[in-house]
Amino acid sequence: MARILIVDDEEHIRTLYTLELEDEGHEVYALESGRNIVEHVESFRPDVVILDIKMVDVSGLDVLQEIRNRFYDLPVILCSAYGSYKGDIKSVAADYYVVKSSDLTELKRKIEQALEARIPQD
Repeated sequence: MARILIVDDEEHIRTLYTLELEDEGHEVYALESGRNIVEHVESFRPDVVILDIKMVDVSGLDVLQEIRNRFYDLPVILCSAYGSYKGDIKSVAADYYVVKSSDLTELKRKIEQALEARIPQD
């Protein structure tokens, strides 16, 4: 299946997403911080990134800009507990936006859409 990179400072969210997505056959790599994101993307080579917006040590929107500057075509799904970030001008660089929930139906749907739309890399 797909390689999915999760970036979220909340351990229970990383665990929930990892377990659910691995159960679906995906290879998952989870980070608690967006620091050094370029190096992590280069080494793991994900097919899609799930990125928290509001983290303690770094803004997910700033991490999104780092990803876009280097990996323009890598699908990014922004996740937040707050729907208000959807209107933030920086968030438009993301491919999808999902409000966090214990029901991962919407997140899984966005992952599938991102994977279907992704341009295969050599």
